[in-house]
Amino acid sequence: MAVKRATGSTEKYSAVRNRRSEEPRRLTSTVPDFDPLIHERMRLGILSALAVNQSLTFNDLKALLETTDGNLSVHARKLEDAAYVKCEKSFDGRTPRTTYQLSPLGKRSLERYLDHMEGLIKATRENR
Repeated sequence: MAVKRATGSTEKYSAVRNRRSEEPRRLTSTVPDFDPLIHERMRLGILSALAVNQSLTFNDLKALLETTDGNLSVHARKLEDAAYVKCEKSFDGRTPRTTYQLSPLGKRSLERYLDHMEGLIKATRENR
């Protein structure tokens, strides 16, 4: 039963009410399970930077990602614990030097993550 409002027509109100009761549109594909370790801005930045560079020092990454020592250290440690990056510590004279490289596992995980993102973007654009 349509309700007539004092300020609008019955048809207009019915159209709004019907629109609200529609089911939400669903994507044709399922939303992939993103790797939560990579799906964090700073860690994704570290992996992406290491994917296009053979290796980077702690200070290179810090400047590139515009972050603090503590923030970079925490996120790099998580990636190192997951064996996504390799970390080598050495001395340049008396100055400590930490160098990071992407491991084969990290490279495969980043590729899988990027494939999931591309699939999600494609599905979203096809369903607009």
